[in-house]
Amino acid sequence: MSSPAPQALSGAAFATLLLIALMMGANHVAARLAFDHGVTVSTAVLFRSGVTALVVWGIVRWYRVPVALNAGQRRALLKIGLLVAVQSLCLYSAVARLPVALALLAFNTYPLWTALWSRLLYGERPEARVLRAMPVMLLGLALALDVAGAASGLGASAHWGRIGAGVAFALMAAAAFGCALVLTQHETAGLDGRVRTATTMELVALFALLAVAGQGGVHWPLASAGWWGLLGLTALYGTAFTVMFTVLPRWGVVSNSAIMNVEPIFALALAWGVLGQAIALVQVVGGLLVVGTVVWLGMRRR
Repeated sequence: MSSPAPQALSGAAFATLLLIALMMGANHVAARLAFDHGVTVSTAVLFRSGVTALVVWGIVRWYRVPVALNAGQRRALLKIGLLVAVQSLCLYSAVARLPVALALLAFNTYPLWTALWSRLLYGERPEARVLRAMPVMLLGLALALDVAGAASGLGASAHWGRIGAGVAFALMAAAAFGCALVLTQHETAGLDGRVRTATTMELVALFALLAVAGQGGVHWPLASAGWWGLLGLTALYGTAFTVMFTVLPRWGVVSNSAIMNVEPIFALALAWGVLGQAIALVQVVGGLLVVGTVVWLGMRRR
C-alpha cells in the first residue's frame, strides 16, 4: 500500500513551521552569544536538553501517553540518545567556531548521511532523487564554505586553517544525526514520538552531564549577555521541540516539515543583526542551493 500524499498546508500550519525554523535558527545564534561569554558547549547542551526533557516528560504525563518500552526499543533509544548527544555537542562546537549560518549549512548535509547509513546498516539503495541532489548540495556547500578561500582573501590554506575544525564538527554532527534518523525509522516503530523525544533528550542531558564533569564542572556565563544567550537558547529550543511534537502531529503536517530546513536562512539574518556576522554574496548563493536542495528532498512523496 502506498503512503498517503502529504496533506496540504493551512496558513496557520505553514506559519507555524516557519516559526519553528526561526526559533531553531535563533537558538543557535543565542548559543553563539553564550559561547562568546564563557559558557562551554557541554554546559549549553546539558542546560538545554535537561530543561527540554522535563518539559516533554510533562507533556507525556499530561496526555497520559503509555511509556512501556520493550527491550529492542530501549537498546535503540540508548543508541539514538548517544548519537543525538554527539550531534548536539558537535553542532554547538561548530557554531562556536564558525559563522552560525555556515555551521548550519554544513550540518544540513545530513540527508546524504542518512542515505549512506541506510545503505550501510540496512542495505537500502538510495533513491534516484537523492543521487541527483548530491552534486547540487555539495556544490552549494563548496560555495558557501568558500573552499578556495577566494571570498575571504586568505587563500585555501589559511582559510581552512581558520574554518577547518568548525566544518569538521558540523559534518560529524550531520553524520551522527543521519544515523540517528535511520535508527529511529527502523528500530522504534510503534513508539509515540513524545516518549521518544523525552527519552532522547533525557539521555542527551545525561551524556552532556558526563562531559561537563570531565571538564571540571559547569561553566556559567561571565556577563549578562551570556546569560541572555543561555536562557534564550534553552527557551527557543524547548519551545520549538514542544510545538513540533504536540501541535504539528495533531494537524497532520509532519510530512511537510522539510519547510523547517530554511533555518540557516533565518540564522544568517539573525547572526548578521545580533552578532554582526556577514558572509560574501557567493556564499549566500551557495547557502540557498543547499537549503533549496534539502527542502526539495524533504518534500518528495514517500
